[in-house]
Order: sequence, then C-alpha cells, then structure tokens
Amino acid sequence: MIWTVGGGKGGVGKSLISSSLGISLSRLGYRVILVDLDLGAANLHTCLGTLNPQLSLSDFLSGRQPDLSRICTATEFPKLSLISGCHDALDISSLSSEHLAPLMESIKKLSSDIVIIDLGAGTHFTTLDFFLDADRSMVTFTPEPTSLENGYRFIKAAFFRKMKHLEKKFDLGTFISEVMDEKNRYQIRTPYDLIQYIISQKPEIASQIVEELNHIRLEIIMNQTRSLNDIELGNSVLSVCRKYFGLSVHLLGHLDYDNAVWQAVRKRKPVLLEFPHSVISGQFLRICKNLIDHKSKRAVV
Repeated sequence: MIWTVGGGKGGVGKSLISSSLGISLSRLGYRVILVDLDLGAANLHTCLGTLNPQLSLSDFLSGRQPDLSRICTATEFPKLSLISGCHDALDISSLSSEHLAPLMESIKKLSSDIVIIDLGAGTHFTTLDFFLDADRSMVTFTPEPTSLENGYRFIKAAFFRKMKHLEKKFDLGTFISEVMDEKNRYQIRTPYDLIQYIISQKPEIASQIVEELNHIRLEIIMNQTRSLNDIELGNSVLSVCRKYFGLSVHLLGHLDYDNAVWQAVRKRKPVLLEFPHSVISGQFLRICKNLIDHKSKRAVV
C-alpha cells in the first residue's frame, strides 16, 4: 500500500507526521519505507534522527542508480527504511513527466507492507499526481487560517487535476475544462456543482467518473491543536469537504501542540524516541490504529 502525506503549505508538520507514522507502524510489526518527495527541502532524515544518506532520489532520477530499492537506507528502527530526498539542486519543478512515471512505478514495486510518501508543499502537478495515485491520501491542517485556506486550495487543486485526467481518459475534449472555467456560463461554483453537471450532461459516463472519484481516499489530520475549538475544526473541515467537493472524508485524529516536538527537533531525534510517554506519542499511535482499522467505503454524494 502507498500512503501520501500532503498539505497546502510548508510548516504544517508533514515530515513530522510521515516519520512518526513510519516509526509507529514499524513498531506494530509492519515493514515500512519512507520516501522523502519534498525534493526542494528534503529533511525526513532529520526527523528520524539519521545522517543524510549517501544515496538519494537524485541518484535514481539522474540514472546513476536505476534500482530504487538500492537507495533504501536502514534506520535504527527495525522494519523501517528511508529513501532520502534529493541532495543536489534538483527540485520539484525539475521533475518532469519523463521522470514521474518511472518513479511512480518503481515505488509501487518496492518490497514493503506500506510506503509512506512525504510530499512537498504546494500544488505542482508532480505532488498532486502522487497524492491522487496513492491508496490513502492524507492532508495535514493546522488551526491557523492560512493553513486552512491553503489546505482547501490543495484539495481543490487535486480534485481538478483528477478531473483533467478523467477528461483525457474518457476523451471528452475540453468539456470539463470549459465547465471548470471561473467565467463559465454554467453557474458552476464548486466541485460538487461540477459533478452534478456532468451527471446531467453526460449520463452515459457519469457513473464511471463518480467511481473514479470514489478511489480518492481522502483523510484529514489536525496538527498543533491547543484547544477544543481547534480540535473541532477537524469536523468543520469534513463538513466543508462534503459540501464543497461532494466527497466523504475521514478524520484520522488530532495532534496537540506539544513542546516535546520542538525539543526533539533541536536534538535531531524522533519525538517518539526522545519523549515516548508524551501526549503526542499516544496520539500518533491512535492515528496509526485508525489508519489500520478504518475500512469504511468512501462515496461521492
């Protein structure tokens, strides 16, 4: 299985969450590989408390090491390995579709129970395609208005990226692009409106499009919560996603703001290792169990 951790902006805790989920799952007996796809600012190794590995995605993307599995580096945690992000100046804007397809295929072939991909910030097509191609797609929010706004923007960009793929797949020409145009005459204001319009205008393929959208397994993590109001924002995010995107979204849980996090980061140690009895360590374990236990079917409304 491939899981991705994304978000609308930097600083929302994607790397902390990716590394901590990897550690927690490996402790539960799963073979886990972490992939640092934040190519412009790769720091997953720091969150794991390891040195920057000698081999990285740079070696794979440049062709110096065509076997992605040989780039995997063992960590101090049994059953947990790391594929480090790029060491050189190659950033996510340089990752073309020419690189994208073989990287996706190689990740799918990795020998592991779970591959967790730590995505970069923003809405570059590479980030969105990895997010959409995953078996489970997690979005990290913090309670700050900027994070909420950018998180919604990220989900919207992923939704429209998916629709563009479907436009090509079903040979619809520019039908969806025209309907999605902000100045369109169809009064389409939300992704949900778009789905309903397609159902009314293209009934012969509407069910197939809806089924494709059902494959997006969208899950939310609220990070750095300080109050009950912050925690409740998670339910507000779900409500907005259902209304605005027409998607059923699952809330995995919340992570409190905890001084243990920055203290561990300064020591370049995993928070779960440095502060195993902290509140946030228990919250990560609960989120892991949520991920493992949650099998409910997502549906487009």
